[in-house]
Amino acid sequence: MAVTSAQTDRSPWRTFGPVAGLFVLSAAAAAYEIAPASVVPLVRASLGVGPTAAGWLVSVMYATAVITSVPAGVVLERLPVRRAVVGAGVALLVAGAWGWYAAVAGSFWLLLASRLLGGIAYVLVWNAGASLAGQVVRSDLRATAVGVFTASAPVGFALGQFASPLIAAPFGWPAILPAYGTLGVVGVAVFLVTTRGTAFEIESGSPDRAAFVDLFENRAMWTLSTLCFLAFSLYLFLNSWLPSYLTTELDVSLALGGVLTALFPAVGVVSRTSGGVFSDRLFGGRRRPVALLSFGLAAPTIAAFTLVDRLAVVVALVVVAGFAVQLAIGLLFSYVTEVVEPEVGATAVSVLTSVGLFGAFLAPIVAGRVIDAAGYRPAFLLGTAVSLVGVAVAWRAPRTG
Repeated sequence: MAVTSAQTDRSPWRTFGPVAGLFVLSAAAAAYEIAPASVVPLVRASLGVGPTAAGWLVSVMYATAVITSVPAGVVLERLPVRRAVVGAGVALLVAGAWGWYAAVAGSFWLLLASRLLGGIAYVLVWNAGASLAGQVVRSDLRATAVGVFTASAPVGFALGQFASPLIAAPFGWPAILPAYGTLGVVGVAVFLVTTRGTAFEIESGSPDRAAFVDLFENRAMWTLSTLCFLAFSLYLFLNSWLPSYLTTELDVSLALGGVLTALFPAVGVVSRTSGGVFSDRLFGGRRRPVALLSFGLAAPTIAAFTLVDRLAVVVALVVVAGFAVQLAIGLLFSYVTEVVEPEVGATAVSVLTSVGLFGAFLAPIVAGRVIDAAGYRPAFLLGTAVSLVGVAVAWRAPRTG
């Protein structure tokens, strides 16, 4: 969904307002995605389900996003820009309202079905935002804008974890589902207001079959998708297993372990933005050095978890690892649009999303099996190996800038 603006002289609000609107919409979708995890006891009590079923209320969104990301990207290639953003926001709002109805009625399966729609809504929001954020600003700010947009994910996760119990206390836990859908409407409104009077057009028209064939034969795109798979694998491995590592290996309380682990995604607000800033400002628009820096810094940091047991040092490692791993995530979504033809940019983003989320889905399961069989040390060594593979793949990544 490559776009151009008919306006060349735009105020800062008209320039960055669309990114702000997309950011709010994506943060709302991420908060909706993670919200049930913060009120699991209430969910289980009201629906009469066990921990596995409750966990599927979050996991099903990842699984749905992996399957539907590419079809969503193809659809986005053929929709007008503003209509695509409105559609993403409406889908999120409907999923939230449907979920509220199902939860109040006490129907787990109806609620799960609403989360399936929520997964589709989320991938529409993410693909639309990642495709557009870098194209409503000047070309020299593209990676920075996309990096800012991708920071919406950790912001949304933090919002969902923090605000959901506060909403649930007076209004009941089902109220959290439409609450974030309503917040998404605010993001859509900001986007529409700040793009009013702006002429957007598809640069090369709707892509034909040959364009899609060329895309799926594009080695550069698959190289970057592999990097995305590795980055999301590391992100979810550490995000999922650091709490239990802190409590079982370092004798930290569960509450403190959760707080310390929250530092890992939280630093992504800075890291995902920094990836674009480093690329645009420090490396003159080149993307590959940032990818190399990300995985190159992650490898020794993750390896260091096997060597230290002082809590203060481990906390520092959590922060550095969170910064390193997410540095690449913030950059890849602008990087991939620069190695494919403009008319299939949204589809390229959707492929990147699908492959990355598959890594996010798979990594906690694989790590869990390794930890069960051999403990945390081999799991961290495996994470180090994944980082080194990332360095090797990043070295072969396409040159830009």
